[in-house]
Amino acid sequence: MYKSVEDNPISLYEINRSRIVRSLELIQDVIIISLCMGLFSFMVIQVRDMFLSLLPPLDFHIVTADILFLLILVELFRLLIIYLQEQRISIGVAVEVSIVSVLREIIVKGVLEISWSQVLATCAFLLVLSILLVVRVWLPPTFEGIDPEQQMSQRYKNRGK
Repeated sequence: MYKSVEDNPISLYEINRSRIVRSLELIQDVIIISLCMGLFSFMVIQVRDMFLSLLPPLDFHIVTADILFLLILVELFRLLIIYLQEQRISIGVAVEVSIVSVLREIIVKGVLEISWSQVLATCAFLLVLSILLVVRVWLPPTFEGIDPEQQMSQRYKNRGK
């Protein structure tokens, strides 16, 4: 009269798909964790290099470049940690990393040594990133602890049951 769960091909498909998704998420987490460990080791090496660059003779450009590069690495590390915790990329952190990276290049090279067309392009890029940083705050519910993608996923799971 009733078919068993094992005989139902849709149930087997759902079970296998769920197992595959969990396996892929685990592999992805392992990749992110290995990136975190590699980035952390690289930051330790950069801190050592930064302290060595503080020894006389002191070159302001090298010290500034090292400090800004270290800040970029810290932000990238924070981006990976947020991804591990929330399984999403933080737009704000990604934009902040981009802004600091562009500003680092300008500070290291010097504005006077860059052509005017590159300065205009950099200003336009920074303007777009700044607008994106401001606009993301106005985006609805995702920044109030409600993730629409997670809600849709939960609805889909509840419909399957």
